[in-house]
Amino acid sequence: MEQLDLFKRLTDCNAVSGFERPMTNLMREYLEPLADDVITDNTGSIFGRKGSGRHAIMLAGHLDEIGFMVTAITDDGFIQFTNLGYWWANVMLSQKVTITGSKGDVRGVIGGKPPHVLGVKEKELAAEVSNMFIDIGVNSREEALAAGVRIGDPITPYSEFEVMTNPDYLLAKAWDNRFGCALAVEALRDNPEPHITLYSGAVTQEETLSRGAKTAAHKVKPSLAIALDVGICAKTPGMTGNAKMGDGPIIVLVDAWHIGHPTFRQFVTDVAEKHGIKVQFDYLTGGYTDAGHIAQSFDGIPAITIGVPTRYIHSNVSMMNRRDYNDALSLINAVLAELTDDLADQIIDQTYEGLA
Repeated sequence: MEQLDLFKRLTDCNAVSGFERPMTNLMREYLEPLADDVITDNTGSIFGRKGSGRHAIMLAGHLDEIGFMVTAITDDGFIQFTNLGYWWANVMLSQKVTITGSKGDVRGVIGGKPPHVLGVKEKELAAEVSNMFIDIGVNSREEALAAGVRIGDPITPYSEFEVMTNPDYLLAKAWDNRFGCALAVEALRDNPEPHITLYSGAVTQEETLSRGAKTAAHKVKPSLAIALDVGICAKTPGMTGNAKMGDGPIIVLVDAWHIGHPTFRQFVTDVAEKHGIKVQFDYLTGGYTDAGHIAQSFDGIPAITIGVPTRYIHSNVSMMNRRDYNDALSLINAVLAELTDDLADQIIDQTYEGLA
């Protein structure tokens, strides 16, 4: 498995929230040769299973990316739309998109007014999604319909995978969260005989209130869980925060929905120290990961989030450092190498006091 090819195929795949089937199928292609078996739920979440321990750990990326849905087609052939996932409207104007219609992909652009025609007050106003439209280069509603565009069709940001000037820096439209999908695939490949049962894969609809995590947790029934998701890279002009690209994976302390399980976090931190893997700690006040809903399943599942610092998330493009990704993979592999059924008991009971 060539890593850059894996990255390209996963990030180029168009699969916005609620329309994840292309990613479910692509993940199945990668997981089936590696797993004892592959399970899915009715939303499209998918996991490969290895091992037969008394306890099970769930590694959960998410299949979906932020995007849009067609809500109307004007008489002049312009496409009106609504968000699938959270967008800041100012990053949307003049960006290319792909509408997945009944006759195939249709390219469009989110139209904007040239600055020459904007009044002084209009220039000061923040952009609003309700005033935006997509131009697919047609002259009428009939032409748009003939191209296969229909109300309810999914719309995906358009940006191809690229290796940047420094080859460790990788640009793509959907690191949030094809990062976690890639990590789940490679972790399953690297751990053919885990000490406890491993379920490695990804869930649906994280970007729309983490709906898929609920059904996936019910399907997998894990004893422990790690959400694999991107973090916010703070070290760019105008940003403040903790996480720096190139300084290793992030262990998330707390987000808007979830406090990372303290005993499980300590175990992962001890593993990182034992194996010489540099980690960062961060928190989210205005966001969440799938760890929150997984942690609230059944009687409560000890869960944490591990990610990497990623620039420009929730836009048409995002940038990740390949070294951070590989360090995150090393951390996950080390966790799986150390984790036994007895240690899982100690983490769940909160009697864990350190690695032997």
